[in-house]
Amino acid sequence: MALAIVILNGTLYLAHVTFGDPVVPGWITPAIPLIIVYVEGFNMGVERMQALIAFQMLFGVFCIVLGATGLARKFIRLIPNAVQSAVLMGAGFAAVMLIFKPGEGIRTFDSIPWTITICVGLAFYLLFSESFKSFKKKHRWAYYLGNLGMMPALVLAVFIGPMTGEIPWPDYSGVGLLSKPDFVTMIKDFTMLGAIPFPTFEMFLASVPLVLSAYIVVFGDVIQSQALLDDAQKYRPDEKIDYDPNRSHIIFGGRNVFMCIFGPDISMCGPLWAAMQVVVCERYKNGPEAMESINGGAGAFRWGTWTGYFLAPIVATVKPILGIALASTMLIQGYVSVRVGILKARGFNDLGIAGVAGAILATRGAAWGLGAALFLVVLQYAGHAWGKSYTAEEPVFPLNSPEVIQKEVEENVGIVSSRSKIKA
Repeated sequence: MALAIVILNGTLYLAHVTFGDPVVPGWITPAIPLIIVYVEGFNMGVERMQALIAFQMLFGVFCIVLGATGLARKFIRLIPNAVQSAVLMGAGFAAVMLIFKPGEGIRTFDSIPWTITICVGLAFYLLFSESFKSFKKKHRWAYYLGNLGMMPALVLAVFIGPMTGEIPWPDYSGVGLLSKPDFVTMIKDFTMLGAIPFPTFEMFLASVPLVLSAYIVVFGDVIQSQALLDDAQKYRPDEKIDYDPNRSHIIFGGRNVFMCIFGPDISMCGPLWAAMQVVVCERYKNGPEAMESINGGAGAFRWGTWTGYFLAPIVATVKPILGIALASTMLIQGYVSVRVGILKARGFNDLGIAGVAGAILATRGAAWGLGAALFLVVLQYAGHAWGKSYTAEEPVFPLNSPEVIQKEVEENVGIVSSRSKIKA
């Protein structure tokens, strides 16, 4: 059933290039720990699924409306810097807490400490290490290794996990060529088309703070998409890259509405898989002989992953390392979310508000976190100083130039183009 949901989600990934959106879409990864905290507030079973469906449906409709009306950029400008910073930092805190909370579950550090330490350590080195960034500029093989993002760490986990005795070796016994997703049971037991009643109005109302929090995260992905594609366009005057944020909103909003009906899950449907988008853009920069079209490159990658869902040996290989993959994803996302959240702050007061409200959001949920952030912003900036809650006169981090934003985007996914000259 889980594989059926993955296949359904993966099929919708293809909608972006199909409708002219030249991106590699993915999850709304920073929101996953926030969603987990939210749905755990409901009774396990039907009620919890209703809460998830209500949130995903409302989020999808919200994004479609913003895209169709062109209000996306205007809406995000209404949210004070400290609140945006709090949401991003809170998502980062929650991601790390999800892995390091005490317990022996599949997603916790206590269950697979050595494998997580070694493999996540390698991922952090390849993605964020200053020494490796210098090293890969001198060695072509290291450059291509860095372009693979988390993949080397996950491949290593397939061997390190069994060698430490923390996870089993892949089991290929009885595995044929094709996988066997169970769409029938998924529809019957886990959707509104089967055993799950339509959510109540109270559930939709309760999900509003989480919808706003998730959207703040998603808007950052939209900005990253624009920055990466604008940078790629400089190297390829032979093709006009047509990226429209409003169209992207409609597509990923529609994906979420579709999934809430046919296969709701906490990973959600986001506009960008940043690491792979950078890989595609970097290859695209090398000219038509390397990649004829940016749409073709993004589409080819997603068709490749879609094919892998149906190949049983691939599914059997990755099954034992799912917990490590989740831990790696959450810890890397936590690192990036906290860093970007700090850079959203435009003053020392913003940093203080973001730290307190972010911690509340990570421990008590989106409603508490947003409420705390707004309350502290009102206390700090009420009256004639309200304008400073959007743009401080003397920002702590003067990092709002296009060049520095582009550098931050590239560093967030561990890729620094050897041909790009970025002046901070």
